[in-house]
Amino acid sequence: MENWNLTSDFILLGLFNHTGAHLFLFTLVLTTAFISLVGNALMLLLILLDPRLHRPMYFLLSQLSLMDMMLVSTTVPKIAADYLTGRNSISPVGCGLQIFFFLTLGGGECFLLAAMSYDRYVAICHPLRYPVLMSWPLCLRMILGSWLLGAVDGLMQAAATLTFSYCSSHEIDHFFCEAPSLVRLACADTSLFESVMYICCVLMLLVPISLILISYSLILATVLQMHSNEARKKAFATCSSHLSVVGLFFGAAIFTYMRPKSYRSANHDKIVSAFYTIFTPVLNPLIYSLRNSEVKGALRKCIYRCAALKHD
Repeated sequence: MENWNLTSDFILLGLFNHTGAHLFLFTLVLTTAFISLVGNALMLLLILLDPRLHRPMYFLLSQLSLMDMMLVSTTVPKIAADYLTGRNSISPVGCGLQIFFFLTLGGGECFLLAAMSYDRYVAICHPLRYPVLMSWPLCLRMILGSWLLGAVDGLMQAAATLTFSYCSSHEIDHFFCEAPSLVRLACADTSLFESVMYICCVLMLLVPISLILISYSLILATVLQMHSNEARKKAFATCSSHLSVVGLFFGAAIFTYMRPKSYRSANHDKIVSAFYTIFTPVLNPLIYSLRNSEVKGALRKCIYRCAALKHD
């Protein structure tokens, strides 16, 4: 096959065709993305405006909402533009940027969820030492570290992916530029890069999830020793919301990136990628708002304030 240079565009085959059923699914994706953006923006606004939420736990949550908003914005506008205009092309630069932002946000969210589990561990197991063990400087370092580790992974994979020579078949069987899907089109031997990419994925997924499991094992041991049923119930309610988010995000990511190559399927990859890039971000604000009395209180306060301004 002839080599294909990086001045030409890639073609994204996308998620949908123009049948009635796919039009319904496209509308569902747009509606979900809109709800996700509004829900996460509202979460950010509540944490910013309510002084009671100016604590490390909620600052970490605000970063999760910001990452989810950016993750949705990385993929959905392109999906919508391609479907509505029929132009499925994407430039190499655009493809590289999608890979960079997707991996930065996905990798950053992995480490941010680990930081959130440490916050819950300190709050439940060492409540009296919380201001010391979860100080603002430490919180800021964990957040910056999450963004930085994600950005390093994204930059490395985006740069390496675009250095390959691509063959005349330039159709990416996906709805956005994802490194594994793009590498399949390369003419060169990519086995070394794929091995390094696999190791990066293992580190970005297994290190945070190991820290999360350690934190929640220690939390569970502490909760089971509590004598107060009310304290035990509150601890379980707080942790179950976080574990729901962790399970959804890591489950989908591990299924996508850690399966053996022989078990991979383009259709399965697209469905699972749609789940954790479009549908998981809409669940995070719902899970945290419905299971958190302080967030619900801040929301009620905001609604009352808006209603009072409307009547003035």
